Amino acid sequence: MRTSWLPPSRAVLLGLSLLAGLLVRAGLAQELSIFDAHIHYSEPAWGPYPPEAVLRILDRAGVRRALVSSTPDDGTLRLHAQAPRRIVPVLRPYRSRDDMSGWTQDPAVLAYVESRLRLGVYRGIGEFHLSAGQAAAVVPRGLVALAARHRLFLHVHADDVAVEELIRLRPEVRVLWAHAGMSSPPETVGRLLDRYPTLQVELALRFDVASGGTLDPAWRALFLRYPERFLVGTDTWINAQWERLPEILDGFRVWLRQLPPEVAEQIAYRNAERLAAGP
Repeated sequence: MRTSWLPPSRAVLLGLSLLAGLLVRAGLAQELSIFDAHIHYSEPAWGPYPPEAVLRILDRAGVRRALVSSTPDDGTLRLHAQAPRRIVPVLRPYRSRDDMSGWTQDPAVLAYVESRLRLGVYRGIGEFHLSAGQAAAVVPRGLVALAARHRLFLHVHADDVAVEELIRLRPEVRVLWAHAGMSSPPETVGRLLDRYPTLQVELALRFDVASGGTLDPAWRALFLRYPERFLVGTDTWINAQWERLPEILDGFRVWLRQLPPEVAEQIAYRNAERLAAGP
């Protein structure tokens, strides 16, 4: 029986070459930049984290750009004024936290959104919270119509029932599904992606994707099936999230490294770049 053999010098060179390739690949993964698809700069953060401090945190975390929405919207505009190429404004329909409970039935919310859109700086509307049975209410229907008219996407925090009800109003309108439904399993997420080509999914707070740092096989299979449909985000819904933001995104990079590099890049930033660019 013949066995392959390399001279010691060639074997060493081959081993070093393979090791160098692995180290370069690992280094690139470690430096993988992120387009954060779920940032809020709401009023409680304005004092502790002025815009300059927020941008320094984004620098530390390796965030190249961010989709930002805020309560009230003035926070988003302040950040955008500080870094217009880096901050992508998304219009949240909440004038204050009081709107979060009854906004779907309040025509004044719709009038507010219409007036803000005249500024012409927004790429989307949201993040807003929607429960099953609410999509047919006057304000959600109005937001869908505005998104279609202005060629904007909708960023919605909803379970799988509510997000499907929203999409069915006008399936051509792009929808970014916050938190992948918060608790929806990959099988449910995959079913909706199969059915609705305009649906994209962001993964803020979905730590079950890679519990303990190991990518879940079902999520991995879904990412490989739909590499162009997933985005990552942190959701700075409370001030503590600002300090944790670099750590959170490093956690994303751990499981992104477990995907083929081209898939990791799509989920890390390329998909969000396309969404922000518009149809």
